[in-house]
Amino acid sequence: MTVFAGQGDAHSSMSLLWRGPEEPRTGRSGPKPALSVDAIVTAGIAVADAEGMAALSMRAVGQRLGRTAMALYTYVPGKAELLDLMHDRVLAELPTGHDPAAGWRAAATAWAEEAFTCYLRHPWVLQISQARPVLGPAELGAMEAVLRILDGAGLAPRQLRGVVAALWQLVRGMARTAAEARAAAVDTGVADEEWWYARSTQLASLAPDFAERFPLLTALESGGAAPEAGDGAGDLEERTREAFRTGLAVLLDGVQAAAARS
Repeated sequence: MTVFAGQGDAHSSMSLLWRGPEEPRTGRSGPKPALSVDAIVTAGIAVADAEGMAALSMRAVGQRLGRTAMALYTYVPGKAELLDLMHDRVLAELPTGHDPAAGWRAAATAWAEEAFTCYLRHPWVLQISQARPVLGPAELGAMEAVLRILDGAGLAPRQLRGVVAALWQLVRGMARTAAEARAAAVDTGVADEEWWYARSTQLASLAPDFAERFPLLTALESGGAAPEAGDGAGDLEERTREAFRTGLAVLLDGVQAAAARS
């Protein structure tokens, strides 16, 4: 399920994204407001974290707040605008303040590790396409932070653009695989051990010459890169995290080499 951000009214979404902090009513007469934009966004994130993107609706958010869906529309025009706000709120959790004194590579590694963990806290965010950015302050702030880190490598602008895109997609792609490893058994009703055992048994029977036909795959599996019967979702997730770290190191090796050539 892929969701595109920015499908709501442009003026409404951008105004809500770039609004100032909501002012408390301290010292004012009258009752405090029952709802706020921030409270609705927080509730929306809670729904998506607990039940997934498919469960997100204005009605579900209203129920979490003890209100009807209609009560939310005074603050947020609709689900599309709410999704933009939720997306930007989550991206505000991405690190922005790494110390450049440790060097750009250490900072890039730390950023990627923290971003990977952030996406696993909110896996529904990975279903939001990057084709159309939200253009909120947190999203742009996250991009600025990555540029600030990689600026220390001394890359040309064209190279820097490509590296930032590759780094972000490595983090998102591997985090999505790890999130899917967590969800597979629950969503399909089949445990990972059962799934791998059934298919590995069939493969051994149907392709007895597997090692001769696929020698590189066989070598990779014997090295522990492929899951085997008895592995659980936790093992699959950990393997994905290890693959992420390996890929990240190789990507940064390439950045370092490109910087040296420059």
